[in-house]
Amino acid sequence: MTGMGWNLEHTYTQLPELFYSHVKPTPVEALQIVFLNGSLANSLGLDRQALQSEEGLNIFSGNKLPENSTPIAQAYAGHQFGHFTMLGDGRAHLLGEQVAPDGKRYDVQLKGSGQTPYSRRGDGRAVLGPMLREYVISEAMYALGVPSNRSLAVVVTGEAVKRETVKPGAILTRVADSHLRVGTFQYARQFGTTDDLRELADYALERHYSGYEEVENRYIFLLEEVMKRQAKAVSQWQLVGFIHGVMNTDNMTISGETIDYGPCAFMNAYDPETVFSSIDEQGRYKYGNQPRIAMWNLARLAESLLPLIDEDEDEAVKKAEEIVHQFIDYYRDDWLEGMRAKLGIFNSEDGDETLIDELLSLMKEHEADFTNTFRGLTLEEFDELKLFQTEGFTQWYQKWQERLNRQEETKEKSLELMKKHNPSVIPRNHRVEEALEAAEKDGDLTVVENLLRVLSKPYAYTKDQLEYTKPDDSDDDYMTFCGT
Repeated sequence: MTGMGWNLEHTYTQLPELFYSHVKPTPVEALQIVFLNGSLANSLGLDRQALQSEEGLNIFSGNKLPENSTPIAQAYAGHQFGHFTMLGDGRAHLLGEQVAPDGKRYDVQLKGSGQTPYSRRGDGRAVLGPMLREYVISEAMYALGVPSNRSLAVVVTGEAVKRETVKPGAILTRVADSHLRVGTFQYARQFGTTDDLRELADYALERHYSGYEEVENRYIFLLEEVMKRQAKAVSQWQLVGFIHGVMNTDNMTISGETIDYGPCAFMNAYDPETVFSSIDEQGRYKYGNQPRIAMWNLARLAESLLPLIDEDEDEAVKKAEEIVHQFIDYYRDDWLEGMRAKLGIFNSEDGDETLIDELLSLMKEHEADFTNTFRGLTLEEFDELKLFQTEGFTQWYQKWQERLNRQEETKEKSLELMKKHNPSVIPRNHRVEEALEAAEKDGDLTVVENLLRVLSKPYAYTKDQLEYTKPDDSDDDYMTFCGT
């Protein structure tokens, strides 16, 4: 195993043992590698060929540990649909932190690798479909330019895992800047001491936020920086029509990365009310609610940090509220900047938000596909969508052209900008489902392979992407599940 390139460290275990448990993955008897992310392996300093050996396969299955690995399960809490509960890695094992050739540090975690002290009544296992979903969506998000954990490998375990039916077991290896969550801080505040909370906050600063040494109050600085990153991340979700589906506080990272791709999906027809998750009956995490929920989650982080922000609780609350209330402004600025780019606008004018809102209103009224509307504008192809044939769009188009003519940049430059910010393809829900079904039921991985290939360059606008740009009527009643 020494030739694989593993360079693992374990800074997280320097925290108090309150935050984790030492536990090894549960071995499996039969296994087969399904996907290995070769480019990601290379960037991590890992030998992709060695990883495909029997030894590599045993590492991805949890049967063996990579060199210098000390596996743990992390403890955390979280608000799930608004209700606080004790949680933790119930079926995941952190193998360690891979230090890449560029010096960056990444968590390497197995998901579906067996029970831990936090499993509650779960079996600690995962099934192939959802693990492939996370692989596909996380890699698509990365290619779209959205901050995200990534997927290194998927293996099938040869086990039959019982869910609503019996399904093939699988393990996902995922890579993240870290797995520090808002819920980790909630856990520290609820179950630890102020010293435990301080150690965790200092660790998060050291891991993710340089510059804290120069500020007057490092914990205010931490809250501010998390606020900025989460505002940026959620604005990017909105700009590509991504719906996370389960924005519980344990699924919101301190690093600003997107993690935990459960009942996620991409919106077709534009509608802020869109929700796909079968368990989100009230629409708490619908598309239009995502910025507000992100702010709500940030407030939970702020509550957890109060003892560190100021010894006077009233003063701490005042300072924290000032930061949390800035979230919407930061989000709106990031979103507006992104929307301007999607429309080829380089500078800022007071009427830009009105122009954008008018387009979105037309899109909602005419049930226009979100991605394909901007794709059509980028390519100047106006035959596909009925929106483009309406009088309302004609009037809006004239306003848009007048806006573009008021900037110095040429029309060609505007179209270049649009092409960089309007994806030609996204993971269409029906395409994802057909790929997962082919793999899970028929053992056919070619459908997933083709989908991954197309999604790897979403801004390429190549001919082979055309068949993947079409929405499907089945999305009208499409529903996602937290199936694991």
